Amino acid sequence: MSGRFAARLVVSITAADVGQRVSLRRRLPTGEYSDVVGVLESWSRGTLQVRRRTGELVEVPEGIVVAGKVVPPMPPPRRRRPPEA
Repeated sequence: MSGRFAARLVVSITAADVGQRVSLRRRLPTGEYSDVVGVLESWSRGTLQVRRRTGELVEVPEGIVVAGKVVPPMPPPRRRRPPEA
């Protein structure tokens, strides 16, 4: 077995997943890959719109998506315990 890592890239989301939190992997023009995680706000005319937790809306052309899946919602923020006296 070679030392190279191989992964199976699968797009397992559809337009029916609008409103769900998703993780997308896209191939950039440079040949590198970039991930987008957030809520799938729309999927129309070959473009997916994903809202990141920062509020940024990212448009991803359907043709450059190489992997995608629905992921669990973000966990609620953890509360800090007050310091003990």
